[in-house]
Formats: sequence, C-alpha cells, structure tokens
Amino acid sequence: MEAYLLDWANLLMRWLHLIAGVAWIGASFYFVMLDTSLQPPKKPQDAKRGVFGELWGVHGGGFYCSQKFLTGPKDEPLTEDLHWSKWEAYTTWLSGMGMLAIVYWIGASSYLIDNQVMALEPAAAILISIAFLGGGWAVYDLMCRTLMGRDTLLAALVFVLVMVCNWVLHELFSARGAYIHVGAMLGTMMAANVFFHIIPGQKRMVAQIRAGQPVDPRPGMVGKQRSVHNTYFTLPVLFIMISNHYPMTYANKYGWLVLAVIMIAGVLIRQFFVLRHRGQVKWWLPAAGAALIGLLIVLMAPKPVNADGDKVSFAAIEQIAEKRCVTCHAAQPTWDGFAQAPKGVMLETPEQISQHAVKIAETVASGYMPLGNLTQLTDDERALIATWFAQGARLVD
Repeated sequence: MEAYLLDWANLLMRWLHLIAGVAWIGASFYFVMLDTSLQPPKKPQDAKRGVFGELWGVHGGGFYCSQKFLTGPKDEPLTEDLHWSKWEAYTTWLSGMGMLAIVYWIGASSYLIDNQVMALEPAAAILISIAFLGGGWAVYDLMCRTLMGRDTLLAALVFVLVMVCNWVLHELFSARGAYIHVGAMLGTMMAANVFFHIIPGQKRMVAQIRAGQPVDPRPGMVGKQRSVHNTYFTLPVLFIMISNHYPMTYANKYGWLVLAVIMIAGVLIRQFFVLRHRGQVKWWLPAAGAALIGLLIVLMAPKPVNADGDKVSFAAIEQIAEKRCVTCHAAQPTWDGFAQAPKGVMLETPEQISQHAVKIAETVASGYMPLGNLTQLTDDERALIATWFAQGARLVD
C-alpha cells in the first residue's frame, strides 16, 4: 500500500509541477519577448507620462497595447491593481522539491545511489543532495553580487560553476540522479532569484513610487540581471525534466559531458529567440545548437554487435530476466518500493520479453538497467543480451 500511495503522490506532484512550470515559463518567455520588442511610444503625451516603450499585439480576436514605465507613470498615482508574477515560480519550485523528495529521497536506494559510482547510505546521499541545492545557490548569488555589471565574465563563471557541479554530481550519484540534481540546482537558482531579488526589488520600487520618493534604480537592475539568467537556464532545465525518458543520454559513459553539450545547445537556441525579438536574426545560433546535437547523435551511436559465433539461446536470456529483472518488472514486483512494474514493462513471459526486446537491449547495454545495478547484472550477461538481440532476438532455440 505504501508504494501504491507513493505512486499517486508522484503522479499528482508531477502533474502540479508541469502545470505550474508551464505557467511560469510561459510568463517568463512572454515578458522577455515583450521587453526586447518594445518600440518608443508613438504619442508625445505617452512619453510625457513616462512611457519608456510600447508593443502592439493581436491575440484571441483582440488588439493589445503593452506599455513599459521604468519608474511608474509621471504626475499620476500608480494603480493599486498590480499583477505580480511570482506564485508560478514558487509553485513550480515547491512541487519540484516534492517530486525530488518522493522519488530521489524516499527512493534513494533505487534512484539516487549507485554503488558502482559511490557506496552511500541514503541519509548521506540526501544530505549531499540538499547541500548541492543550497550551496549552488549561495555560490551563484555571491558571484552575481560580486560581479554586478560584468555580465560576460559572470556568465562564463556561472557556466563553469554549473559544469563543475555537473561533473561532481556524476561522481557521487547515479547518472539519472546526477542529471536531475543539475536541473534541481538550476531550478533553485531560478526560484530564489524571484524570491530574494526580483519580487523584493519590485516591492521596494512600488513603495518608493507610492511614497513620492526618488526611485532607486539598483533593484530594477538586479531584477533584470536575474531575469536574464532565468531565461537562459530555462531550456537546459526543460531538457533535464524530460531526460529520464531517454537513458541513452545520462546512462552514457560520458553522461556529464553529454549534458554539458545539450545545455550549451539550449542556450544557443534561446539566444536566437532573444535576439530575434530585438530584430536581430542570427541563424548561426540555432544552426550551431543543432550541429552540437547532431555531433552527439553521431558520437553516441551504439557500436555494432558481432552476431557471428555461437547462437545465444532464449533459455539463457529468460534465465537472466528471471534472476535480474523480474523482481521489479512483474505484475506483482517483489522489490521494495515498487507497487507495479516500472512504466508498465513486465518481463515474466517469453512474449513480454520479445515485446520489449528493443528497450531491453538499449537499456541493458547503456548500463541504465537495472537501476543502480541493484540486481548485479554482470558484463558477461549484458554481452549475452546484446548478442541475442543482434542475432534477431529469437524466442525459439
């Protein structure tokens, strides 16, 4: 019953995370587009009112005019009916932390720890997890405060920080756990930017405007800096969110480097859209991103398996499945923490093994399965499965 309820908790938390994430990213992308697409106001009276820029748009059968005031309207009160974009960010982060706790902390032995990487006790692994999330934000925030106004150097150092954490996490956790922690660390930075800098800075500016005081521009500058960082973190984080469906990326021997290349590709593609909103169309940016991904596809291609030699009997494959796989991949799993077969994949009968032969060969060859190699699948057994698949995955000996 406990595993069954955890599955429901995982489902509902993941659903909430997706909904909140769509709302946050949608708002973020929209305001980046709006901010970089502004044109000088066409009406002199708007400029006198303090309008910095405006954008006309059409959507849903209506026409809209968005105007930006740097320090609020001149000679008129700031409206009390302000819309704040913050709860999308907070809900996304809180639901993400909920998922991290349900899957990777409660299920640390299965999903976070890989004894072939480092033998950790669950409590130690969870403490390391929390330390990376908090420590990553603390170092990043210190760098931003110290290097304010030196954006190019700051961007380079933030990238180095993320890559160092990426590599270290792969030396501590399972490959899947390492990937998700890079994403969780970036997500923590993004949400903390909103909570500690963007929203408080906006509140200070609003209070100064309503009090008739001169507006300190620094909170706006800091908020803009952190918002820019958030938009470049977005595509890498989105990739990491879906990466657990594609073990060919994180279960690779050089999984940390694969993640680094995909993150760079995501930043290049995002930069294309940011510049395009400003009227600068630089096709080399998405082309470079696509080229990096194409290079990964070529370099990560599996090596052909020699199908010559002795035929591998299906009886041998069935025996491996029974010994190494069926504890989880069964109608009634016997491994603790599983109320049902992962992703509905059952391997109890010859027909089920045949149905999932492609996925078996792929995940076993990559080292992704068994999770953390909990059932101690040997290299010889992996080679046997690869040869059986190369020989046509026959059910009849």
